[in-house]
Amino acid sequence: MELRIDKLLAHMGYGTRKEVKKLLKSGAVKVDGAAVHDAKTKVRPNEQAVTVWGEPVAYRPFIYLMMNKPPGVISATEDAMEETVVDLLEEEDRLFAPFPVGRLDKDTEGLLLLTNDGQLAHQLLSPKKHVPKTYFAVIDGEVTEADAASFRRGVMLDDGYETKPAELVILKSGPRSDVELTITEGKFHQVKRMFQAVGKRVVYLKRVKMGPLALDPDLAVGEYRELTDEEVEKLKQYRAGEDEKKGT
Repeated sequence: MELRIDKLLAHMGYGTRKEVKKLLKSGAVKVDGAAVHDAKTKVRPNEQAVTVWGEPVAYRPFIYLMMNKPPGVISATEDAMEETVVDLLEEEDRLFAPFPVGRLDKDTEGLLLLTNDGQLAHQLLSPKKHVPKTYFAVIDGEVTEADAASFRRGVMLDDGYETKPAELVILKSGPRSDVELTITEGKFHQVKRMFQAVGKRVVYLKRVKMGPLALDPDLAVGEYRELTDEEVEKLKQYRAGEDEKKGT
């Protein structure tokens, strides 16, 4: 994999593109011992030694991004007709070829993880893992404790599939209700179809949590950021802990 030296250094936290260009001009950056001044110079970080002021640059092959997905954008890497979540990324992040971990409907907002770590993605998406996902929803209709009881038992969808037990918390009940729903599976349009099964309609849907990862409240709709080292570690420990509990 080849990367431009300025993009590599920016991604590794050595400053903005402008600050990285100053570093390059100063002669602080060397590749295999030779000073590099041109920001467009291509390097192979897995094969070449890159240093800044004599300190090696620890290249990380994986990227982990948290996005507050906006409505109207599809959860895919590319599409001939529609704007995708990958289209919203900066060029230096797209270079790492991240993909969305799971899908959010086109009109659904909220937490979306993008990564190029295929193993972690597989662990989080495997139906056998039952990773909980929590949604905030606005419902057209009065949501009742009877609905919550139905969801805890599992409801029958329009195709005859009976959902696994889900936890429904009523935040505000009325002609238009606010709720939080936690499910452990991901059938097509599942949240909307679950409410249809009890005679209600979802008018707004936002994912706020996936496993141990919660949506950053400071992320505006359409914004994204890299996960912190602590968040990445939580994800990995969570999966390891779940596997250990299940004996897998």
